[in-house]
Amino acid sequence: MDVGGTKVAAGLVNARGEILSSLRKPMVATEDAAAGFRSVTSAIDALFSENSGTRESIGGIGVCAPGPLDPRTGVVINPPNLKCWRNFPLGDELSKRYSVPVKVDNDGNAAALAESLWGAGRGYKTMFYATVGTGIGTGIIFDGKIYHGRTGSAAEGGHVSIDYRGPVCGCGKRGCIEILAAGPAIARRARAKISEEPARESVLRKLSGNNTELISSEMVGEASAGGDVLAREVLLETVDLLGLWLSNVVDFLEPDVVVMGGGAATMLTPFFDELRARISHHAVNSLAHEIPLVHAHYGAHSGIAGGAALCNSLA
Repeated sequence: MDVGGTKVAAGLVNARGEILSSLRKPMVATEDAAAGFRSVTSAIDALFSENSGTRESIGGIGVCAPGPLDPRTGVVINPPNLKCWRNFPLGDELSKRYSVPVKVDNDGNAAALAESLWGAGRGYKTMFYATVGTGIGTGIIFDGKIYHGRTGSAAEGGHVSIDYRGPVCGCGKRGCIEILAAGPAIARRARAKISEEPARESVLRKLSGNNTELISSEMVGEASAGGDVLAREVLLETVDLLGLWLSNVVDFLEPDVVVMGGGAATMLTPFFDELRARISHHAVNSLAHEIPLVHAHYGAHSGIAGGAALCNSLA
């Protein structure tokens, strides 16, 4: 299971990390806890309905959800992007309903574990994983295991600030990398550039139907791929921000590999060489250039694969 602020994705995954079947349902995150839980169970029930006979054969349910949460108890504590749940015992509620073991963890942690077991991080001892999309989630893997910290709330890398005077993030801090470089920030910078330079040409005007308020990060990616100079500038600014942030990660952790996934990361594929260069430029570590920066294997299905990876600990 992959539970996000707007969608719930469910999938059947085997022990080799192969996704056999998957689907998506809307997530109701703006109402009460019960409505949010119904969104999750609706996706699970629909998956079972589409794959008859599987309910009796599953070994467990792994759920990745936005943090902070407690992976030891399966309680979702207070995620900024999932306001319907506050101290909600998601693991226990699912286990009661489906009579199987359930493991719940941060979506970044879970996706990191999947990449370590079956994906781009396979074979590395220490891995830092980042998913850049609507938000920025991260995970740290040491010796094939998630690093949870003292209470399970470690590796909230998206809420590491790189500008204490920057805009206020959803978490309450200023200048977090999430508020500066995630998908919504990319769209905001594009809208601001067009507003500040109304005479400047950009295909983003056409893509948004001349309503610049409708510009999305996906439009920025499309425009940049088509050669739009303004859109390219926006993405290069994003690379600058991510490069500074990841240089801090390299100096602090010195992982064996950095794996990046998520929709915005895919959009930044043409700029990975620039991103690698910026990490090396900013890092104190003179050997930062030796640390591979690679694309995640699972892409849009990282959450489903992550949930499956969590089930390894249920065996």
